[in-house]
Amino acid sequence: MANIITRKSVMTLFSSPTCPMSHCARFVLHEKAITADIEYYDPTNPPDDLLELNPTGTSPTLIERELVLYDSRIIMEYLDERFPHPPLHQMDPVSRATARMLIKRIDQDWYQLLDEILNSGEKKSARAKKLLRESLLATAPIFADRPYFMSDEFSLVDCVIAPLLWRLPSISIDVTTHNDVINNYAQRMFKRPAFKRSLSEAEKEMVDVPK
Repeated sequence: MANIITRKSVMTLFSSPTCPMSHCARFVLHEKAITADIEYYDPTNPPDDLLELNPTGTSPTLIERELVLYDSRIIMEYLDERFPHPPLHQMDPVSRATARMLIKRIDQDWYQLLDEILNSGEKKSARAKKLLRESLLATAPIFADRPYFMSDEFSLVDCVIAPLLWRLPSISIDVTTHNDVINNYAQRMFKRPAFKRSLSEAEKEMVDVPK
């Protein structure tokens, strides 16, 4: 890995190759066609030069000049504001606030369960799988209602949901319904060129990449 201190003029996203939060940030980078370096590393053993700028060593970490960000949702918001075209937030304050609240709810309801599944013991993981599957299936009518999640336009909310859905087969969660609305939505997200480019090699092995 090149020395970070000597290349702070280049936007660099330091990312775990399997972290779903990091995947969300990578999806935004590619959706907006932002020129940036993506450096994969093991967050359990972060490089010393990264620790100099981010003592937590957490993934993802975005570095641009003197700016250091290490919260996935803050990074996504920053990229959308720093590179406003195409916008991934609606422009009016009410819609933007609503989207932020929705992302917060997704993090609390779905991503916390995903974290339990990935990082807990068998008993707790099994309970979390059941709760996550039931919660996703309960939202099937929302997936069916509009082209994107609660929106007619692709947004940051979709950038949050797609990496989670990508991981479902690898954790043995099936969200098939009679009209298959969740899987249909997921396949539309997975076929986006930016989503395909956002996948690390490790993530490509989780699911067959759509053609």
